[in-house]
Amino acid sequence: MKNILLLCLLSLLLLASTCRTEKLERELLEVTWLHSFEEDEGDTLVFRPNTYDFPPSRGRTGFAIENKGVFKEYLIAPTDGLEEHVGQWTHGEKKALQIRFKGEKPAVENYTLEIVSIRDKVLKVKKAPLATAE
Repeated sequence: MKNILLLCLLSLLLLASTCRTEKLERELLEVTWLHSFEEDEGDTLVFRPNTYDFPPSRGRTGFAIENKGVFKEYLIAPTDGLEEHVGQWTHGEKKALQIRFKGEKPAVENYTLEIVSIRDKVLKVKKAPLATAE
C-alpha cells in the first residue's frame, strides 16, 4: 500500500512538472521576441513581442522559438536589416533552453537561454555560452 501511495505521489509531481514546462512553452512559442535593451537589468536581458510599440532605435536583435525545436535568431545585418540564423532548441535544466546552430563554424555561437521570468508579455532571460562537451 505504501508503494502505491508513493507511486501516485511521484506521478502527480511528474505531471505537475510537465504541465509547467508545457505552459512555459506555450507562452514562448510562435512569438518573435525583440530585445528591449532599454529595460535590461545587469546580466538579465529583456525581450518583448515584435508587436510592442518600442521607442526608436538603430535596430533590435531578437529570436523566435517555434514548434518542433526550430529556433530563429535575428541579428542586425550589414545592410541594417535583420539577418536570420536558423538553429535548434532543446530543453536544458529547469527553465533553460539549449540553442544550437548548425555547421562547423556557425555564424552564431551556441548558447543556453535561461528563462528568468515571463509575465505580461515581458520575457527576461540570461544567456550563457553552451559548454562544448554537451
